[in-house]
Amino acid sequence: MKALLLLAILFVSAGALAQTPVDLNGALTVKGNQIVNKNGVPPQLRGISLSWSLWAGKKYYNPAVINWLATDFKATIIRASMGVQPDSGYLQQPAVQKQLITDAVDEAIRQGVYVLIDWHDHNGHLHIPQSKAFFAEMAQKYKGVPNVIYEIWNEPARISWDTVKDYALQVVTEIRKYDPDNLIVVGSPKWDQDVDVAAANPITGFKNIAYSFHFYASDPNHQDGLRAKADKAIAMGLPLIVTEWGVGESDGNGRFDMAMNKKWMDWVEKNRLSWVNWNITDKRETTAILQPHAPSTGNWTAGQLTPAGVYIRERLRMLNK
Repeated sequence: MKALLLLAILFVSAGALAQTPVDLNGALTVKGNQIVNKNGVPPQLRGISLSWSLWAGKKYYNPAVINWLATDFKATIIRASMGVQPDSGYLQQPAVQKQLITDAVDEAIRQGVYVLIDWHDHNGHLHIPQSKAFFAEMAQKYKGVPNVIYEIWNEPARISWDTVKDYALQVVTEIRKYDPDNLIVVGSPKWDQDVDVAAANPITGFKNIAYSFHFYASDPNHQDGLRAKADKAIAMGLPLIVTEWGVGESDGNGRFDMAMNKKWMDWVEKNRLSWVNWNITDKRETTAILQPHAPSTGNWTAGQLTPAGVYIRERLRMLNK
């Protein structure tokens, strides 16, 4: 009898240990100025963004890489960044791009991690019909799947909040025709930095709407002033998620300043925000996770990671225990 009881305890313990991030947190919702899990507390997801789904990063859009990010890096959220406007992007090759995204999303679901479907575009207001059609298709495919988060416009440039909001209302309305509940992330002007402007006139009439906030930790223009804008937005009731940040500067290159990175990471932890680091590519730049010619199938050695890659992997493995 004792042996059976011990086996039962071990079985339950193993099951608990085997729980995925989505098992633990369930469907994400918005409560006040926070994104919360099924227990009503911020899950503080931490993970990595794939690069533009074209150019150097395209080869990493495959199940083996998603598996490696979930199992070795211990990422609890992954971002699939679908390039829209550049050559070979969604506007020119919609079927190719959709396949890359769904391959990544489907593997993230199998791994039990969260995944952002990111319309990676700086000019979303010029592509409203295409965006609506894309997200309508994604919402029908992934309706009610708790892993899936819709990020409807990456980094509007120097565009008014009225323009961004108008775009968002149209795309959110389209998604909600098919998926009434899953979290939707809205951008803000000036590359997702003017969250305080969005907080003064937020989207209403829909539930589970959050807002993306981006920073590059070593950029001299992304320091106390930018944190103050986010603090103001949070105080005004805006729920934020850091869908992109880099260890270097805003051009993807520049310095990797460890003190500046620590200050940003301390701020993120204090505010219990979820974050996604930029980015899985082997391009020669500061924010790239991989060294040139790193294999496209995961299983990367320490020597195939850049300083950014080593740092981010260590943080994820430490924090996402």
